[in-house]
Amino acid sequence: MAPLSSAEWEVLLLSLKVSAVAMAAALPLAFALAWVLARWRFPGKVLIDALVHLPLVLPPVVTGWLLLIALGPDAAAGAFLERTLGLAFLFRWTGAALAAGIMALPLMVRAMRLSLEGVDRRLESAARTLGAGPWRAFATVTLPLCVNGILAALVLGFARSVGEFGATITFASNIPGETQTLPLAIYSALQIPGSDVQVARLAMLSVGLSLMALVLSEGLARRSGQEKGRHVL
Repeated sequence: MAPLSSAEWEVLLLSLKVSAVAMAAALPLAFALAWVLARWRFPGKVLIDALVHLPLVLPPVVTGWLLLIALGPDAAAGAFLERTLGLAFLFRWTGAALAAGIMALPLMVRAMRLSLEGVDRRLESAARTLGAGPWRAFATVTLPLCVNGILAALVLGFARSVGEFGATITFASNIPGETQTLPLAIYSALQIPGSDVQVARLAMLSVGLSLMALVLSEGLARRSGQEKGRHVL
């Protein structure tokens, strides 16, 4: 394959930036939700679980439309964030990152929840009986046992973010150099007659990134399971 053109580099780097920011923003929320769903019992837990996973079953366009209603410039929340924090999402790359993070959140929560549920609670209890407080037990026992699962969730979420299309184009639009990520660039190229070569190059980039992320995620998940098995033994 010939070297990437400047336009293709721009699309690739923007996609990586959007996905990286989406993961950085989604990580704390995803872990908190995973912890609550894995460790707490309370009325309405099933409803919370359903709401977390709702973006998986909703059409992405609907998710983008809901974001538009909630965070558009005419919405109270959108106006407040722009006025107080200077955060604007509509037609900005930040909006693309927000949409990508929300669409990836259910996958991240699920992977982290499975990792947390796989931690042997007896090890945490043993640490507590030896004098460790809740935070120290978490930092020295729980976190090391589930860190690979957390990394796997991040990589899986990253792959989902790179491939996000529907919510992004609805909420942030398709603006070259600002919100046009790989899927949106492929969509734009498909509208131009005779652009099969460009579409193929962009598609190969997308497939390559997603495949690498999935392989890495699977490797981390398996390593996490093996480490937990060794600690149980």
